[in-house]
Amino acid sequence: MLKRPRKKIEKASDKFVRWVGSPDSLFFHTIFFTIMISLTFSDIGFDKIMLVLTTIVSLEAIYLSIFIQMTVNKHGKELEEVSEDIDEIQEDVEEIEKDIDEIQKDVDEIQEDVEDIEEDKPKIIFEKIEKNLQDLMNEISELKKRN
Repeated sequence: MLKRPRKKIEKASDKFVRWVGSPDSLFFHTIFFTIMISLTFSDIGFDKIMLVLTTIVSLEAIYLSIFIQMTVNKHGKELEEVSEDIDEIQEDVEEIEKDIDEIQKDVDEIQEDVEDIEEDKPKIIFEKIEKNLQDLMNEISELKKRN
């Protein structure tokens, strides 16, 4: 039940903080202070104008400090979430690095196997030739026996 009003207050405070940090706010405050200072020359009286101005400025400072603290808290929370995301990403990167290391080991083993095959290739070819020759000799021998 409190979430809806709280969200509205947070949205309003975010808008206000953005406005306070804008050129429009600078313009407004400059005009306001100029008017207040110029009123000191009127019949209202310097003391009354300064009392009202001091009260307004004090209240504004109190609310600004509250809004600024709310913004700091919000950004702190967002930074914590980002930090958690970074930690998760770092863990993922470490897992990927381990996977890459395993793949590299597999590639190295395959490369060694290929090199072994390349070394054994003449031997294998020679063995095949030798077997074929033996088969031929056997066939010749059988042919001679038949004739």
